[in-house]
Parts: sequence; C-alpha cells; structure tokens
Amino acid sequence: MEESEQEDGSVRFLNRDLQWLEFNDRVLNMGNDQETPLLERIRFLAIFLSNLDEFFMKRVGGLKRRIDAGAGATSGESDPPEVLLRKIRSRVELLLEWQMKCYREVLLDELAKRDIHVVSWTDLDEQDKKEAEEWYHRNVFPILTPLAVDPGHRFPFISNMSVSLGVMLRRPGESEQLFARVKIPDVPSHLYQFEGTNRLVPVREIVEYNLDDLFPGMQIIKVLPFRVTRNADIENENEDAEDLLAQIQQQLRERRFAKVVRIEIARGADRQMLQLLCDELNLEPEDVYETDGLIDYGILNEIADLDRPEIRYPKWKPVIPRGIDVDESDLFSLIRADDILVHHPYESFDATVEQFVEQAAADPKVLCIKQTLYRTSGDSPFIGNLIRAAESGKQVAVLVELRARFDEARNIVWARKLEDSGVHVAYGVVGLKTHTKTVLVIRQEGNGIRSYAHIGTGNYNSKTASLYEDVGLFTSDEGINSDLVSLFNYMTGRSRQRDYEKLLVAPVAMKRRIIELIEREVLLHTPERPGHIIAKMNQLEDRGVTEALYQASQAGVKIDLIVRGFCCLRPGVPGLSDNIRVISVVGRFLEHSRIFWFSAAHEDPLDGDFFIGSADWMYRNLHSRVEAVAPVEGRSQRRRLWEILQINLNDQVQAWDMNDDGTYVRRKPQLNLEPGDLAGLGTHQIIMDRTIERFRLTDGEPEA
Repeated sequence: MEESEQEDGSVRFLNRDLQWLEFNDRVLNMGNDQETPLLERIRFLAIFLSNLDEFFMKRVGGLKRRIDAGAGATSGESDPPEVLLRKIRSRVELLLEWQMKCYREVLLDELAKRDIHVVSWTDLDEQDKKEAEEWYHRNVFPILTPLAVDPGHRFPFISNMSVSLGVMLRRPGESEQLFARVKIPDVPSHLYQFEGTNRLVPVREIVEYNLDDLFPGMQIIKVLPFRVTRNADIENENEDAEDLLAQIQQQLRERRFAKVVRIEIARGADRQMLQLLCDELNLEPEDVYETDGLIDYGILNEIADLDRPEIRYPKWKPVIPRGIDVDESDLFSLIRADDILVHHPYESFDATVEQFVEQAAADPKVLCIKQTLYRTSGDSPFIGNLIRAAESGKQVAVLVELRARFDEARNIVWARKLEDSGVHVAYGVVGLKTHTKTVLVIRQEGNGIRSYAHIGTGNYNSKTASLYEDVGLFTSDEGINSDLVSLFNYMTGRSRQRDYEKLLVAPVAMKRRIIELIEREVLLHTPERPGHIIAKMNQLEDRGVTEALYQASQAGVKIDLIVRGFCCLRPGVPGLSDNIRVISVVGRFLEHSRIFWFSAAHEDPLDGDFFIGSADWMYRNLHSRVEAVAPVEGRSQRRRLWEILQINLNDQVQAWDMNDDGTYVRRKPQLNLEPGDLAGLGTHQIIMDRTIERFRLTDGEPEA
C-alpha cells in the first residue's frame, strides 16, 4: 500500500475502502481453500461477489458522487476520489481474475469429479438441447419481453443487478443494425437440471441460444450478456424531515433509478454494442468490468444449495443451554437467579432470545415490552409476538430503524403492520440510526415491578442467527435496566439524558468512556502488572480511538485486536504501534460479536472489565448511531467471554495476521500434530465441540 509523504492520514491510518477489499480477499481465499468442503467453497465465491456488489453500490457509488460534486480527498486522506477509484479498480480486477480462475479451473473440475456437471449450451447434444428447449418454452419464454431501441422506442430502464442480453439484429437483406434488450427473468431457478442426471446448464444460456423464437424473421448478429450495478449511496437532502417514513420511501424510489456505477460484461464483447450501452448508461471505460462469462451469480448459491451433505459442512444444530426447557422453563426466574450469557449460533437463538419475547408476550404479569429492530427476517416471530402482546393489552413500544441499508422496504412493511395492531412504533432519534440490540421487559412481581433485559451484539433475525456469531446477555441487574429505561425514553421521546450508570451509550458518551478505559490501562501499567486490552469487533476505523490505542502501545500496553472486517489502524509500526497486533478470523460462521476486555491491572483476567454490545469502533457507530455496550459482571459469564477471546487469538487455522502495510498472512497449523490437538482445529470447530461438551443433553447428544 502506498504511503503519503505527509506525516498524517495515510502514514498513521489505512484507507477504509482498500482495507475492505483486503477483507473480501480473505473471503475469496476460503473459496480457494482445499480444506473447506467443496459446496462451501462455492458458497464463499457467492459471498465474495455479493460483498463486491454492496461495495460498488455503497462505497464506489459514494466516491462517484463526490467526484460529481467536485469534492477532493476526505479529511485525513491523501488520495482524492479519482485516485482512490483507480486503486480500487486495480485491486478488484486482480480479485476477479483469481475468482474466475478458481471457479473455472478448479471448482468446476472438482464438481465434475463428484458427478455434478455445470455445462454450457455448446456442450449439449441434440437430445439435451431438445429437452432444455421444451422446458424453456413452458417456463421461461412466456415471461420474456424483448425491448427494441429505435426512434420509436427509448432505451429501456435496466434494473439494479439484473442480468440482461444485449442483442444486435438486422432485417434480412438490410445492412442497418438494430439493438434490443432481453432481461433474464427471475424464474425460481437460475439453472436447469436435466431429468435423471446431475447435469445443469445456466438458464441465461438457454435463453441466449434460443433468441430466434423471440425475434422471428430477424437475423441475430451479436449477443452480449451484461449486468449493471446502481449507486445505493443516495444523498440525504433532509435529515431532519418530519415524516421519516415518507422520506425513506422517496429514497427507495431514487435508489431504483440511481446512476449506474458499474457494468459487467462477458470478456471479448463486441465494442460497438458495448459503446452503445456505455453511451446510454453514461458510463466511462473504467466502469466496465470484463468476466469470463459468469454474469449470473445466482447460479453459485444454487450449486451451493445442492443436497450433497458429504461435500458440505457437517450439519450443526444449536444447543439449548442447560436448564432451559422451551416448553416448561420460566426464563424470568432463571434470569432472576443469575445473568445468562448466550453464544449464537452455537446455542439456540429460538430457545433463548425468541423464547424470551414469546414468554413476555404471553405472561399476564408482563406490563410492558420495548424492543429495537434494525434488521429482522421476513417471517420474524418477534413481529407476531409483539402484536399479540399489544392486542392483549400490554404496552408495547418498538424502535424500527427504517434506514437499515437494503432492508428499508421490509422494515416499512413491518412498521405499518405493528402500528395497525396498536404497537407504539418510533423511528428513532432524528439524525441518528438506531443500531442498538436491546429488549426490555417490565413485569409485575409482588408489591412492585421488575425489569428484565436482553442486550446483544447481533440483530433480532432468526435466519442470520444461524450464520452469524454473536453473544447476548439476559439480565435483571437494576443498574443496567435503569439505564435501558432511560435509553428507550431517549429513543422514543425527547429525553436528553447523557449520563448512564453502567451502559456505554453512543453518541452521548461511549467514545469518551472507551478512550478513558484505554487511558486507564496506561495509568495502571507497570512492569509487574502490564496493561492489556483485547477488543473483538467487525471493523475498526475511528481515528480518535485509534490514536488512543497508539498512545497506549507507546506506553507499553499490550493490545490484541480481533477485527473480522476492515481495520484502518496500522499494527506493528516501530515507535507507533509496536505492541499492537491485529488478527482476522474468517470461516464457517461470520464473526459478528463485539467483546471488549480491559485488564485494569488485575492479575486474574476475570477480574478485569468485560463489555459486550452493538458498536464497532467506527466513527459512524460512535457519533451517528444510537448504540449500547453493557458490562458483563458475573464471573461465569466473564469466563465464557474470556474463552471466546482466547480461542480466537490462538486460532491456527482460520486466523489471519495483519501486517503494518494492511496486507494479511494466513496462519498455518503446526505439522505433525497429535490427535485431538486444538491447534489443528479452527475457532468455530473448537467452540462447537466445547458447546456440546458443556451443554450435553440428558436424553442424548445434540445433532452435530
């Protein structure tokens, strides 16, 4: 990575966008990892490409908007957006080249060895073509709508991430060439599987090689498959809009018709047709990305979904924590007895978090339920339970974050459904996204009321809870729950409370408290009791926190950072960050939990300070989002968190070490390991094994 001559931004901080591409490189590496099951390797390629789509929509789209506005480099950056876009393109081209080589030269051959054949139309014999054509005429042809471009027909709208065919035609005996566009429809499958076989052909190719039926009497000269990506970084012109719902709906409409920022085409495309597309879509040559033919990325997920368990990760069924019986347990009495720490997806989300809200909705002693919803699933049980609670007379207040990127439409639907059922729905604090993951339940007990809470690191989303690694804390602690009452008042009303007893709350005080905790390690640091910080998060970018970490490192404090995604801090720089190391763990589950530990000069690490919550150490989380981080005070719960941190730090299979230039090197397990040696396992397998060991069921072992 290039450094600026200035002693400022690029010397002390790495570029966020280039570091994000380094993260996606690690994802892609999993697709090239022979130790990863074959269908999971295909899945990692699909994740890599999906990540890249989002990167272009959000980050590249934002850079292009800065160029259009005549803006220069952002504060602390040496590169103006034009230079950064060139660096991004150079890196993306290398990644795409590696991805296509992996898919075409390795994975397709490996699939064929296991009798799964992804073939091209040109590989088919006449009998196969006849079968595919018959299926096509029944299931696809009636949906297709060819759109001509001529003086009587304007260039059609091309929807975001849709796969299309550009077709150049002419009438027999005439020289004039005519253009038409055919959109590949969203049929249930992107692949056609030949009857009684494991042979599959992309639907796009079936359409491409049967265009004569769409244009009878015309000569088809050239065909160009292409796919466009539109900008999703829509500028918010009115952050203080009184009707946030109407504002978000307008932004969704604007995003649909937003500027195209990338076009993907098959390699060797006809230059004339490509130029026509670029002219109509207002694209420059640097917006064009060539591929070896894999335009429809949906086929990768379909291949990965094939029912071949022998070439997938062994099925994992989350364990129900000991003492919790879904049918009989009273979660409130269990939480009163002691805080409960849950670790997903190793432990069941539906038997704990979902059950907590379900019991609260059904319990006649519960007076009030308050919950934040940032991203939830389409069939979310939380919505139904909150509605039932409201209909039974309970007071229910829900913070629905309408601005959760790419989930806005779904959240609008759920917000209206909740409102129609009598739930008090708020859209949060003006100018801030509500990102905290919290539930507060108020219950009548004896002569008074008692509060129960869940504070988590992940969304209340049943589907992602089986894929994302997260932790959550159930507690009846009066200090934490009193803070939560104040936090919900801040989010739903006009409270301006800035002081909280136990919670670290953004944007009012979290950053200040984090820096104070870092500075405390410096003050308490001695040769006999050296300072030590361990922080696990998704990304690290905030410069104020980074500078505090640099200063702590220079004072001798040891700092271990487990950052799954991008990290803008530079570790191991002599005189700046000698005592900081950064690792990234990438594997079966998406590392998503945020866990923070400060030694506070204690000899026993369990006596240090532990926190969990929703916030990464990013500017947006600390300044422009409502976030909550909670202390974990129970000794058994701290022991669990310490174990998670140590397993991550000592991983020799899934962990990557970050260099001071922003590149990463993957760790390799030691050779000649003894059977059962944990160094030969990755973080996720170790925790699965320990979860089974810890919560072995009395009526048999959980399925694994």
